[in-house]
Amino acid sequence: METKSIFVGFTVPPSTDDIQQIAEIIIDGLPDGMRKHTGGKRLKAVVEDFPDAFIEQELELETPFDLLGCYQSCSPAQRGNTKGGRKEDTIYLYRRPILDMWADGNEDLTRLINRVILHEIGTHFGFTQDDIDMYEEDMFGATVSNSGAG
Repeated sequence: METKSIFVGFTVPPSTDDIQQIAEIIIDGLPDGMRKHTGGKRLKAVVEDFPDAFIEQELELETPFDLLGCYQSCSPAQRGNTKGGRKEDTIYLYRRPILDMWADGNEDLTRLINRVILHEIGTHFGFTQDDIDMYEEDMFGATVSNSGAG
């Protein structure tokens, strides 16, 4: 019997694969209003322990724990480019900072990851915090606190 479950709880820290699985379920359930901003296509999710050195430097992070996720888009021309591999918008989730926030609070891990994904998409496309909260309410049915994911 497996004691680790995506939706019930964890007896060990969730792995990158666990967080990847949660992220894919969330991305598949994104509201249409948000999906239209991503080109109507499924986002690629990549889970890493921390942001790489380039992202840390580019965003002038004090520590790698300062960033929970990052939305990176490609140009519309690159999306359809079949030479050299098809490019797609990608959302990066950083496992260790997410786990730190999860351990420090009492928020459900799935809900926290959902909030990070919505925040990254929303800030990338210029949504207000009220817009982001509205989408989260659509997905979970309750208003969340503004604790600044991202």
